[in-house]
Amino acid sequence: MVRQLSEAGLKTLAIRARFASGVEKQILKVTFLPKLPLPRGKLTQSRDLSNLTWLGVGGPADYFFQPEDESDLANFLRDLPQEVAIFPMGVGSNLIVRDGGLRAVVIRLGRSFNQVIIKENKVSAGAAALDAMVARKSAEAGVDLTFLRTIPGSIGGAICMNAGCYGSYISDHFVKARIVTREGEVLTLMADDICFGYRQSNLPHGSVVTAAVFESSLEDPQVLADRMSVQLKKRSESQPTKDRSAGSMFRNPAGFSSSGQADDIQDLKAWKIIDDAGMRGARFGGAQISKKHSNFLINTGDATASDLEGLGELVRKRVFNQSKIELEWEIMRVGEPCSDDT
Repeated sequence: MVRQLSEAGLKTLAIRARFASGVEKQILKVTFLPKLPLPRGKLTQSRDLSNLTWLGVGGPADYFFQPEDESDLANFLRDLPQEVAIFPMGVGSNLIVRDGGLRAVVIRLGRSFNQVIIKENKVSAGAAALDAMVARKSAEAGVDLTFLRTIPGSIGGAICMNAGCYGSYISDHFVKARIVTREGEVLTLMADDICFGYRQSNLPHGSVVTAAVFESSLEDPQVLADRMSVQLKKRSESQPTKDRSAGSMFRNPAGFSSSGQADDIQDLKAWKIIDDAGMRGARFGGAQISKKHSNFLINTGDATASDLEGLGELVRKRVFNQSKIELEWEIMRVGEPCSDDT
């Protein structure tokens, strides 16, 4: 039995067989990839993504594109057939790519997008610049973006997710951003053009952030350096920084990040709700809920994406049964499962 499918502009033949027992099972799946525009940057077919995610799991992307510069990205997206899906990928710090991979062109920005320029109290950063690097360089110039120091990931993802901690968010400091739309148009979005919320923004669908400008108060660089040292110490004491994790697993039902202060309210924090449901340290396959911080999902060494997502869903179910609170994933999950998982 042969089925022809259409997946994000791709043509797929799914061949299934019915065995003597009466059980029907897919035995072969062949995808015919579309012809893509030829960029100046690097375009790779069937790129395994597991070594690009912090959790170390995931199947292949049909295509993996590393643009040479912003104009290369814009031209590529302009000429890319609209039916072909894209997925902008940062450093993979807040991501589960499912074991079957992504039927899309995964776009990852490289070194030409990681510059950081500081002038007075304004910081211009490429979307590929690491949050921690932006925090450090800003602090050296006396600009307070210290809240970024302990946030995993890059600036592009931080804008998309309105990243924040210690009571500060990207939206508090955001001035403007450059994006390339799915149609290949380069736009500048000001603060009034974007609606930021808790762990979300309304950036145009299919757009890729290439750079941004932030502003903050000026302080003594040594004061800022000391503040970041305290933050790093707190993180090391409370989070599994030496394990393979992807940052916070679920959003706080309270609707805001931890302030890091001693009087921080914990009642509607995800870790506390997970603890109350008895899920600290729970395991499923090679996945485990951290014993150190129960809102961290860990790959103990041999986890699959299915293990990790499955454990997360088990936590959500237990929490709902316990407290009637429906936890929302903070980790992004993309792609499709392996056929064996369906």
